[in-house]
Amino acid sequence: MAGSISATTATLIAASVAAGSLGYGVYSGQQQQGAQKKALQQQNTAQQQAEADALSTERKSEVAANAANQQTPNVASILQRAAMMGSTGLSSTMLTGPTGVNTSALKLGKNTLLGS
Repeated sequence: MAGSISATTATLIAASVAAGSLGYGVYSGQQQQGAQKKALQQQNTAQQQAEADALSTERKSEVAANAANQQTPNVASILQRAAMMGSTGLSSTMLTGPTGVNTSALKLGKNTLLGS
């Protein structure tokens, strides 16, 4: 039996081949997992960049639209209205109202809280 292989030797060879196949399978799986993680990271980076670009484009278009639709005050109308109100005696501020300051209600010099 010079050319024949014993059952033990055949079993050892089969076990070695199986172990080698298992080792290659584990190695290949780890390589695939690493490649998947890298691809996912690249995809996330690309998505974040696309979102940033979209936001930048949106802001630029808003600025351009605001510049195109910019409104200017009608200064002549404002001055005319102020002159008319001043000539009729209705010159007031938002703080005093149309009647002005009531001087009889001002009691300065009292020693109370808040100085009034």
